[in-house]
Amino acid sequence: MRKFFPFLDWLPKYNKSYFGKDVVAGLTVGIILIPQGMAYAMIAGLPPVYGLYASIFPVLIYAVLGTSRQIAVGPVAMDSLLVAAGLGTLAITGVENYILMALFLSFMVGLFQLTLGLMKMGFLVNFMSKPVISGFTSAAALIIIFSQIKHLLGADIANSNKFHILVVNTIQNLGDTNIYDFSIGLVGILIIVSFKKWFKKFPAILVVVVLSTLVVYFFNLEAYDVQVVGHVPAGLPSFQMHNITWEKITQIWPIALALALLGYLEAISIGKAFEEKNKVETIDPSQELVALGSANMIGSFFQAYPVTSSFSRSAINFEAGAKSTIASVISVMMVILTLLFLTPLFYNLPKAALASIIMVSVFRLIDLSYPKYLWKQHKDEFLVLGLTFLITLSIGIVQGILIGVLLSLLLLVYRTSKPHFVVLGKIKGSDYYKNVNRFGNEVEVRDDLLIVRFDSQLYFGNTAYFKSQLFKFINAKGPKLKAVILNAEAINYIDASASNVLIQVIGEIHKRDIQFFIAGAIGPTRDIIFRSGIVNSLDKAYLFVKIKEAVDYFDDPKNIPALRERVAYQNLVE
Repeated sequence: MRKFFPFLDWLPKYNKSYFGKDVVAGLTVGIILIPQGMAYAMIAGLPPVYGLYASIFPVLIYAVLGTSRQIAVGPVAMDSLLVAAGLGTLAITGVENYILMALFLSFMVGLFQLTLGLMKMGFLVNFMSKPVISGFTSAAALIIIFSQIKHLLGADIANSNKFHILVVNTIQNLGDTNIYDFSIGLVGILIIVSFKKWFKKFPAILVVVVLSTLVVYFFNLEAYDVQVVGHVPAGLPSFQMHNITWEKITQIWPIALALALLGYLEAISIGKAFEEKNKVETIDPSQELVALGSANMIGSFFQAYPVTSSFSRSAINFEAGAKSTIASVISVMMVILTLLFLTPLFYNLPKAALASIIMVSVFRLIDLSYPKYLWKQHKDEFLVLGLTFLITLSIGIVQGILIGVLLSLLLLVYRTSKPHFVVLGKIKGSDYYKNVNRFGNEVEVRDDLLIVRFDSQLYFGNTAYFKSQLFKFINAKGPKLKAVILNAEAINYIDASASNVLIQVIGEIHKRDIQFFIAGAIGPTRDIIFRSGIVNSLDKAYLFVKIKEAVDYFDDPKNIPALRERVAYQNLVE
């Protein structure tokens, strides 16, 4: 029970002194969550109230099933933009149908996450490398910012998930700017930025919401075409079944899978960051998938669109001293009270104020330091980041993620197809063998002996490179060469194709009357050498623990220490 319901583990040990801190943290996050949730629902193309709906049941479910005690779950900017981008590619007519599809998307996201969690497949998120995430996130942040300019300017600007189209549409409609909307949005940005710099602990977002609402109300700015949130339905979200069809599933699954993996990545990375600060490890990756999946699936039946962990609210939660997910429950109570009694207060909330909240919140997602680092240290990864960034901006967010992951995998395949393969020599006055190119005059190189090290697994993708490079080294030695020693310490796997190639290579080397030794093979590799038949072409006598023992045995097969080591190793592998 504790495995599936982590709160059963910590709740009996809950210290009463923690409750006050959880209450303060919950109230603080709740104050931010209400306007943020409404703003992020707008990004997703949904009515603002759906941001509040997504802040109730999903948060409660995660509080029960989640393993992180500090992260704050709910609507986030990135997932909201992905919802809009994904649904924008479908032929959906009418607001009601769009809302239904967004709720079904949440169900599918949860289904993917729950399935992956039950199958212990959390490792899949590792294929989304940091360069891909950085490039995608920076591009998505720019798209989010420009998608909100229509609210900032109060102009009717057509939306798009392509950055260049957004820029063109904005320029074409600059003449339609409403000076009141623009002033409210600009002042909102200035207030939030100023408070973040000089009054960090004060809820700047709340100040913007309250002041802008009061200004619109007292000066009747709605009469001057200022865009306001308008009527927010009171009451809690009702239970609603999905109309599941095969057509819907085939339309929605690609964006659902992308959202499932990205949402999990966001939650796990934020949770791990707080674990490092607390020096306490509580996160179970597979259980996190189960928690997020359950939150999205169950939430979808109560009109919640996809949610995950919010970086900004999680940071506020942590800094406010949250000790458990009781803080999240307090935040939910605030949202419920708002929906039951306070929705009329949001009628005059200007959309320009919400746009200012969104623009400042996502601006920090634009990372310039990491691309600079990659440009200096890893230009191939910089290329992956740059292409992901450009594809996300110009083609689409989902395409940017998928192509970015593909580029990362191609880079990985390229690197493993031509791994580090070097000739070793003995460091003078020692028993160490190092790269002759790196250590130069410090190493001794013999004409009758070739020692090489292959720094990768041997598989079908690099066997041709292994064979060509090895014979290149052999031919460079000339007729004096009598033996080749392969240092296999870095070879952690040999597949079937590579096993056949290695057997052929050993045979060709033996035809040249040259001996072949393998030194330092680790357990799994050694097992493959025996199972695949490599040992039959090699002879067990030519397997050694260390390069030095292979060299000593080559110099004198009757060398007692070398012979003893060979026999001991032979007994070990048998």
